[in-house]
Amino acid sequence: MKKPIWHPSGLRIAQANLSAYLDYLKDSYELEFNDYQALHQWSIDHRELFWSSVWDFCEVLGDRGTRTLIEGSSMIDTRFFPDAKLNFAENLLRRHDSDEAIIFWAQNKLHRRLSWRELYDEVSRLQQAFRDLGLKPGDRVAAYMANTPETVIAMLACTSLGAIWCSCSPDFGVQGVVDRFEQLSPTILIAHDSYYYAEKHLSNSIKIERVANKIPSLKQVIVLPYTGSSNDQDTLHKSNETYLRWHDLLAPYKASSIKFPRFSFDHPLYILFSSGTTGVPKCIIHSAGGTLLQHLKEHQLHCDIKPNSRVFYYTTTSWMMWHWQVSALASNATLILYDGSPTYPSNSILFDYIDAEDVTLFGTSAKFIDTLKKQQAKPIQTHNLESLHVITSTGSTLSPEHFDYVYQYIKTDVQLASISGGTDIISCFVLGNPLAPVYQGEISCPGLGMAVEVWDTQGHPVQQSKGELVCTKAFPSMPIGFWNDAHHDKYHAAYFDNFANVWTHGDFAEITAQHGFIIHGRSDTTLNPDGVRIGSAEIYRQVEKIPEVLDSVVIAKQLQEGVQIILFVQLIQGTKLNIALIERIKEQIKTGATPRHVPDLIYQVADVPRTRSGKIAELAVKDIVEGREVKNLNALANPEALDYYKNMVKDHHKKLIM
Repeated sequence: MKKPIWHPSGLRIAQANLSAYLDYLKDSYELEFNDYQALHQWSIDHRELFWSSVWDFCEVLGDRGTRTLIEGSSMIDTRFFPDAKLNFAENLLRRHDSDEAIIFWAQNKLHRRLSWRELYDEVSRLQQAFRDLGLKPGDRVAAYMANTPETVIAMLACTSLGAIWCSCSPDFGVQGVVDRFEQLSPTILIAHDSYYYAEKHLSNSIKIERVANKIPSLKQVIVLPYTGSSNDQDTLHKSNETYLRWHDLLAPYKASSIKFPRFSFDHPLYILFSSGTTGVPKCIIHSAGGTLLQHLKEHQLHCDIKPNSRVFYYTTTSWMMWHWQVSALASNATLILYDGSPTYPSNSILFDYIDAEDVTLFGTSAKFIDTLKKQQAKPIQTHNLESLHVITSTGSTLSPEHFDYVYQYIKTDVQLASISGGTDIISCFVLGNPLAPVYQGEISCPGLGMAVEVWDTQGHPVQQSKGELVCTKAFPSMPIGFWNDAHHDKYHAAYFDNFANVWTHGDFAEITAQHGFIIHGRSDTTLNPDGVRIGSAEIYRQVEKIPEVLDSVVIAKQLQEGVQIILFVQLIQGTKLNIALIERIKEQIKTGATPRHVPDLIYQVADVPRTRSGKIAELAVKDIVEGREVKNLNALANPEALDYYKNMVKDHHKKLIM
């Protein structure tokens, strides 16, 4: 039997929100459960009772109505809380006291703190301004903004009126922003005049004008200074009434009691965008009620977020984790925001922040943990981290070696929760369990209320065997739909083509003997040598053990006679790929996985392309290698990386290293 690498203490179990929820079920419903598996099974067998109990336990502000669930003819047609009325922003602004609601650190050493009262008042002023600008329920507000308190304020003011929020971070290029926002015909664009990253202060003024000029639906462009004072704004159409400065917009308004009109449970709240690596990004519409209820469940029951917890997720406004983190306000937690590079001026900056602000939950990506590991960082020796109770990791698969690194070199007594879901559901399918031990390389459990299974190609559930991650029953945070997809054709094709009326998420996964999950990679990039499906993450786990390898990407190139597995490796500075290193890589993959996992070819490249949320862009590399054009380079954080692969394909006389 596999041994856990961390156990929650008896005190932590006794004080956990999930323990309080179990007591609540016992007192209110006379229900008792022996273990998490029994609780989870009940939550999917009795979804009406479960989601009603979450509404009550998490004290959602609003009218729940009499009905909880109406089963449709399909998952898409199923409706939760069809009679409910609520306001998303009201639930995030329930506190008005002098305690800290937001703490902000920026790359340029700019620090700010907002109390709950100050946050409420700023939202009040902007809501009044938005109303006078004619913003109505269902209108779209597009934000080209950094991860600052003003961005949270703008989102809350927007959604308080029933308008729909969509955002891109300021590092996006003009075309990438236009590809997303233009589809939605927004009436208002809000943008930061500049932003910081590492040692650079980058102006956004020219990009703002170019974006605005390409979106004819815009009635107002609101520009705000990143640093509190900036000359950049002055270059933006002083005489053009379309452009307003943030401070000028708010100047006429005084804070007052906010009016929170209540809307239906499935009223549109956010539009999030797919990565767009295979074409123009899809616009995914998420509901106010579904987003709120799912986030409350995940935050309180799975991440143990309590009033005055300090929640810090390293993210940008382009990633769904920004929306996930902001919802922590609904649990009366303090938001810890950071904007800038996670490794500048050193790789200790985020841990400095954790110590200085007593962070209780730190969220990051597997890529960041891998970077620390490669750089041999040892925060456990340089930082206190006493306040830190939970580390969550997402974006890509967290390998067993990364688990070991966290417990050996970051903190021994911390719940490490690898979590996985996506932009598609603005939440998680599988995540952490504060009452359970952590096992190396495993995601702890399926989310409560989520009927998650792993199926083989014939549609049969499998255990301890790899297959498709599916969800067999509807859940509240399913998208309302895709923008401009009235008949749900794109929606159905995205998730329901593989198995009839069963959500297929596109992850190649496995349920373990401990009832946990392992994600082996994306299904659409699964390797298939000799008819055997192999997840790309299985190869990455082995390659990461080679000290000289900084990063890697593996693809299956289609040939007439089958597929050819090609591994591209980015090596540490000053290292060259030679026969000896190739043999070490192959031997590590062979012994750590199987002979079938060993690639046919190994190339050295200068960089590995990744999406803006940090995921390896395997499909883009595959397209380049197979001679196809990558349709949307704006979806990549480092599109220039593809040049190495393109040149390799063009040079037919290049000697292949095997």
